[in-house]
Amino acid sequence: MSTTINLAFTKQFEAEVHQAYQQNGSKLRGTVRFKSDVKGSSTTFQKVGKGIAGVKARHGLVPVMNLDHTPVECFLYDYYAGDWLDSLDEMKVGHDEREVIINAGAYALGRKTDELIINALANAENTVGDYSTGLSKSLILDAFSALNEKDVPDDGQRFGIVGPREWNFLLSLPEFSDANYVGDEFPWLKGSESRKWLGIVWIMHTGLPETSAGGRDCFIYHKTAVGHASGQDVKSDVSWHGDHAAYFINNMMSQGSVLIDNDGIVKIKVDADAEIV
Repeated sequence: MSTTINLAFTKQFEAEVHQAYQQNGSKLRGTVRFKSDVKGSSTTFQKVGKGIAGVKARHGLVPVMNLDHTPVECFLYDYYAGDWLDSLDEMKVGHDEREVIINAGAYALGRKTDELIINALANAENTVGDYSTGLSKSLILDAFSALNEKDVPDDGQRFGIVGPREWNFLLSLPEFSDANYVGDEFPWLKGSESRKWLGIVWIMHTGLPETSAGGRDCFIYHKTAVGHASGQDVKSDVSWHGDHAAYFINNMMSQGSVLIDNDGIVKIKVDADAEIV
């Protein structure tokens, strides 16, 4: 087999996986602080404290805020998603087998990206609820109030993540079901279950943490409260194995996520099996 053809195949495949990952792989990466092209096994995000304004006397010195800068370290780990592509498969099946594997790899890495971000959110100390009831308007308003009490900016960068049953409850609220879709404002959410209500972009996600007793953690948070870093964005390696008469396609990435500011996150503890009323 010509090495030139193999190289062209590899480049095209990698470009297609990267595009699929960007379009459909992760729902949450755009909702947090993000660093790309990180060199090394870790990076830092700066947590900046609140500034205090003061009075300046005539001809006096401008008061200094003395902002507290706390570096938060984020470690990166390597993740892989590989599969075989038989050279004759596309002749035998009625669909584009390469496209199937492209999307499968992109989705697998996208779910891992979201898992890293959700794991960081799960470290939040501010909570409402106790897993004894399903999601309610009262719990949502308690979490909303908790963010406001911490002076978390209401600047269009607040996000909420709920599970499928919690999403169905939200749809039962007239004020939520009448809310606007956000696909045009946040392109990576286009085509997904998402709406904007209470100044929060709400996203339905199937990967939220669950307890053995049927509890589920939902979250509302500000974009600056969590960081996600990438040392190597999605990359594909395609190698021909003559003894298998097939390509082995390995999709890989190096990423990590970390909680930066606990004040900017509220965990909502709900009973995932509660009846929707």
